[in-house]
Amino acid sequence: MRESVQHGAGGPGRRYDVFHTECPAREVVDHVTSRWGIWVLISLRSGGLRFFELRESIQGVSEKMLAQTLRGLVRDGLVWREVEPTVPPQVTYGLTEFGTEVGEPLTELFDRITRRMSPGGTV
Repeated sequence: MRESVQHGAGGPGRRYDVFHTECPAREVVDHVTSRWGIWVLISLRSGGLRFFELRESIQGVSEKMLAQTLRGLVRDGLVWREVEPTVPPQVTYGLTEFGTEVGEPLTELFDRITRRMSPGGTV
């Protein structure tokens, strides 16, 4: 039987309880594993992209959903955002060190799946 629930890290060596709904790390996990979050992290693995380039690289994502996904990933510290003061402003996104670290296993998963796929799309 559990005596207490650890919502935060609580000190050195303690881990977050991501299975608890109030755990702050759970929101980051939700953003990373969202429908579009994974694709953003994989698309940015080779360098920064402007918003329209990112949208074109992820077929099927709407501008609204891409913008929402990017806001969450920027807020979580996984993606950086740079605005150039031009008319209109040019916005570039890229992976932070944390984003690169989190994106590596996602890229590995994607690569493993695609290596196993047959030309007909089955594993």
